[in-house]
Order: sequence, then structure tokens, then C-alpha cells
Amino acid sequence: MNDQKLRVGVVGLGFAGRTALEAFSELPDVEVVALAGLETDILKSLGAEHSVPNLFEKWEDLITLDGLDAVSIGTPTQLHAPIALAALERGLHVLCEKPLARTVAEGTAMVEASKKAGRVLKVVFNHRERGDVATLKHQIDEGLLGRIYYAKAHWMRRNGIPGMGGWFTNRELSGGGPLIDLGVHILDMALHLMNEPKVTTVSANTFAELGPRGRGSVSSVIRPTVDTLGAKFEVEDLATAYLRLEGGGALQLETSWATYRAPGDNFGIELFGTEGGAKIDVQNYTNTDTLKIFTDVGGIPAEVRPATGPGLGHRAVVSEFVAIVLSGDWSAHNGSEALARTRIIDAAYASAKAGREVELDD
Repeated sequence: MNDQKLRVGVVGLGFAGRTALEAFSELPDVEVVALAGLETDILKSLGAEHSVPNLFEKWEDLITLDGLDAVSIGTPTQLHAPIALAALERGLHVLCEKPLARTVAEGTAMVEASKKAGRVLKVVFNHRERGDVATLKHQIDEGLLGRIYYAKAHWMRRNGIPGMGGWFTNRELSGGGPLIDLGVHILDMALHLMNEPKVTTVSANTFAELGPRGRGSVSSVIRPTVDTLGAKFEVEDLATAYLRLEGGGALQLETSWATYRAPGDNFGIELFGTEGGAKIDVQNYTNTDTLKIFTDVGGIPAEVRPATGPGLGHRAVVSEFVAIVLSGDWSAHNGSEALARTRIIDAAYASAKAGREVELDD
């Protein structure tokens, strides 16, 4: 590419695709040259708003565009692997929305394709780019918490089933419910903060108590609608998993789209270390006063509340992706870390189905 701008194509017109489009459009060393999506009106309006010269309904047409350097995938999960594999085969770099894929088999194929092509495969784990998470990571790296031996991470919604009856609640299209949708975010956050411990076993339970009865979506807060009651709900609406870590540590995950609890959409993590502890508690996506660090001062228990900004989220992920591609040093960026998350999620579903603890392969 030399001194030329990175030429990017964005696939998907939903939240993920639009967020990526906006982030790429802000970077001076990037030119968004193509956009693909089935919603014709939205495709045209976004193309005009961001001055994108090539608009396609089919992603297959986008990835064959001459001069393209990279593709950003913001589609339903079932399309992650097909688009990524086709793009990598054409020698394109790939930024993919989370999760990497529906299954370990799909994710492995994507990682192997990245290695074979010698191109970047990066997955969007934007919540590790929050200001509170970045601040806490710095404190952990400085040794403030000592060795972290136990952690609890959660993402819980009162009424938050996305798109009841759509692709989110179709197992074949999505790969699962809140565990693969929200759980992969808090899993990534926890493993990132804990410095990537190896998970040895997983014991999980999944539940589908509200969704199948038309409860728990935004549209059914007051009462279930006819459409909601007639929709097919094939995934879980609550999941919990206990992960044993190499060296004796443990991580507890809890995630739901819908459950009878206090209203809101809340996520966070609590860490317990040999020299201190910490808690991030995010209520309805707020980014102020969310981080607490617990320590001792002169032998007396103390609580520190660092001031943290919102962080850059998706923009940070997109900027890092672009920087990696432009650096020319691509070999370490093949999606392996995201595949490790997929292996854990897969093991959790297998554990819940079998009703027993599952060991992870080396």
C-alpha cells in the first residue's frame, strides 16, 4: 500500500456495521470504498452520508472489488465465517464483529485461513477499550492487586431479548443466546484483565424460561404481543458458567437477556487478588463512577475510586486494526485469541447439554 490509504469495505448495515463505518470514516489513513447490505434505502443513505462510491446488496460482490485491502464484517453471526473465509482467500485483511463464529469448527477454519493467507484477522472486543477497564488493567499490570485468584463477571438484562423471532433467537443463525452474545464480552474482559489464564474445565447451566413464553423482549415489557408469542425461541435466556483456571484460580460468568430482577441492562466484573480487589459496575452503559479498587492503607481497609473517561470502544478497536495492517507486521494477529473465547463458550454449551463438567483440550 505504501503511502496510499487503506481501502476498506464494510459489510452490514446494523449497529455493528454502522459503528465500524463511522470509525473508519474518521481515520485520515483510511478510505471506505464499499458498503454492502440488503436494506436498499439504508444502503443508499449511508453511502451518501459517508461518500462511499461502491454500494452492493451482496457481500460476495463487495469482496471482489478491485483494489480493496480490508473487509469489516458486521453481520449476523452465521455469516462471519463465510465472509471472512472468502475475503482471506482473496488476500484481504478482516475485522470481524464478535463472536468470532458460531462454533469452534468455524472459528478454527477462519484462523487457519488467516495464517495461510498471511493476513490480519481481528475480532471486535470493544468493551476492553472502556476507560474503566483500561485504567484497571494498568493497575493490575503495576501489581496493585497481586495475583488474581478469583473473579466474577456478569451481564444481566431485565427485558433485553434482541429481535424476538429474528436471527438472534434462532440457534442455527446465532449459535446461541446471551452466553454467546453477551457472555463472550464479559469473558474477554475477564481474561484480558487476568492476563490470559488458561481455562482447564467448564461447568455450565443454561435456562430458557421467559423467552419461549413471549416474555423478556423490549416489545413485551407491558404484555406479550401476538407476534412475540408466535415467535420461535430456540436459545437460552439465562446462562451461568464456572471456569477452573490453570494454577488453581476460578472465574464465574453469569449472563441473561431476560430474568426477573431489578430493571436495567447491567454488566461488570469483580476481581479478588492477593494484594487487593476491584469492581467494575456498569448500570445501563454508564461510564462514570464505575470503578472501585479495594486495598489497605496503613493496615486499614481503603476504597479508591479512580476517575475514568469513557474510553474509545469500537473506535479504539478499528484504529488498532488499521495500525496493525499498516505496520506490515501481521503474523501474530490471526484471530487465535478470539478462537480461545469460542472454545470456552462451546465448552459451556456442551457442559450445559451434558449436565456435567467439561475439560478443555490443550
